[in-house]
Amino acid sequence: MTEPTAVPGSRVLVTGGAAGIGAAIAARCRADGYHVAVIDQKPVPGGVLADLSDPDETAAALDTVLADGPVTRLVNNVGLVRPAPVEAQTLSDMDAVLALNIRLPLQCLQALLPGMKEAGHGRVVNISSRAALGKQERSAYAASKAALIGATRVWALELGRHGITVNAIGPGPIQTDLFTRSNAPDDPRTHALLQGIPVGRVGTPEDVAGATSYFLSDGSGFVTGQTLYVCGGLTIGAAPL
Repeated sequence: MTEPTAVPGSRVLVTGGAAGIGAAIAARCRADGYHVAVIDQKPVPGGVLADLSDPDETAAALDTVLADGPVTRLVNNVGLVRPAPVEAQTLSDMDAVLALNIRLPLQCLQALLPGMKEAGHGRVVNISSRAALGKQERSAYAASKAALIGATRVWALELGRHGITVNAIGPGPIQTDLFTRSNAPDDPRTHALLQGIPVGRVGTPEDVAGATSYFLSDGSGFVTGQTLYVCGGLTIGAAPL
């Protein structure tokens, strides 16, 4: 039996889809019936290997994905955190974080846009962060994720007439290796953060995947330029940022 041919408009690209939130999003997309392409520096079955901090490697990986046909749904998920107090925030770390967290989403969107415009349909979901609202020791990360929210609004304004929606998701505390590395469990600030979550639990990657599923769906066509905080109510709670 031959593998089914991808139906035009049913392909999704997830950056950083090999682990954590990205892996949960990729799994949910498959469950929703999409053909999923993943670009990551970690191997994943059927994925494309690339160092997404390198524009040339990224371009080559995007060419590989698009060789199989247009992709009209994009999840800009991959991200980089380099925590440091402001006086210790290095310019090299700032450059690295901005390159991966805001340059890469633009590069991916530009590569996929011709296919979206030709189809007259597109869905773009940018994974930002609640840290965009401000978080200690996150000068580079918060700035990059706030920039992604700003870009989301601009792209929504420019692309809506082409049937393309662009939305952002701002995850709060999500139980991933990245969260644990960046928020030490024995740090009092981490404890205060987790104690302040109104729903009384830490989020899961599947929580973010569920929100992403809606924004990727055909039924979300009248929603664009929005940021949805998947944070258990922490954004409106009493916990410190």
